[in-house]
Amino acid sequence: MNTDVAGAVEDAAALLLGAGDVTLLAHVQPDADSLGSALALGIALRRRGTAVRISFATPDEMPDTLRPLDVLGLVVPPSELPAAPELLVACDAAEPARLGPLAGLLDTAGTTIMIDHHVSNPGFGDVRVLVPGAEATVVLAHRVLVAMGTELDVDVARCLYAGLVTDTRGFRTAGPAAHRLAAALLETGLDPEALVRPMMDTHPFAWLDALGAALQRCVLEPDAADGLGLAYTVIPTADAARFRLAETDGVVDIVRTTAEAEVAAVFKQVGERTWSGSLRSKGAVDVAAVAADLGGGGHRMAAGFTREADLDVLLAALRDALGPQRDAVRRIAG
Repeated sequence: MNTDVAGAVEDAAALLLGAGDVTLLAHVQPDADSLGSALALGIALRRRGTAVRISFATPDEMPDTLRPLDVLGLVVPPSELPAAPELLVACDAAEPARLGPLAGLLDTAGTTIMIDHHVSNPGFGDVRVLVPGAEATVVLAHRVLVAMGTELDVDVARCLYAGLVTDTRGFRTAGPAAHRLAAALLETGLDPEALVRPMMDTHPFAWLDALGAALQRCVLEPDAADGLGLAYTVIPTADAARFRLAETDGVVDIVRTTAEAEVAAVFKQVGERTWSGSLRSKGAVDVAAVAADLGGGGHRMAAGFTREADLDVLLAALRDALGPQRDAVRRIAG
């Protein structure tokens, strides 16, 4: 197995070019980075004559905001996946468990490729294109496409741009290389406003009412995170159905604007005692490490988890996980 990134990219490209049949997986509750990576690779492969299919375990249907990216109809339900794929590619999955029930295909596939950028990824797959410092998985998918000799067209570019703009929070966390990639994608002729508006700036009217209720429940704990502050809110079952995944992210990004809190959290109830948590930091706290303590993962400034517990128990666990953060940050900063 190639351990250097450049070698892994070349290995992944060679496998994809040599395969006659490729299955690409996005993680559960797929976002634009996960599906955008899979679709960019899938479109390029299909146009080379490769048999391609893309899927994810949950939900049952592709998110409406991302459906326009699937111009070739590559996304299929899990029931249409082969039991033993010739070549399996996992896109943006921080660990096998993020593939849900489809994680078992990693064991039955002939060869597996993992493409990901999460700090918490332990490493899995036969070929591992893993760069924790990359802004998005689509950045790595683009490197593989370049190694394949793929000429960017507007359909592939839209998939890559969708993942890039969303995972960098509208380019606020993007470095120079990500901006250069965005420029190259724009040169294909894609319309960024038409692409991004439905994903990030469009909500049904009912969302405003649900958002208002969520913000009214917001709690500020200035002493949490060793005095750095925590602001959080809860979205109970009655309201949860009114929030799509991306809209929950929108709530936590609003809570994140609280001046008195370094950390923001949103707890969305997805079962009687099951909560989906979204965490955000302004930079001083590594919420990926916090999420890992709660059974999840992610990035330094954006992470999440799903956990079964009573809400008060979960809140206590979050406070405990946040406790030593200030000292840890000081040690890292030197």
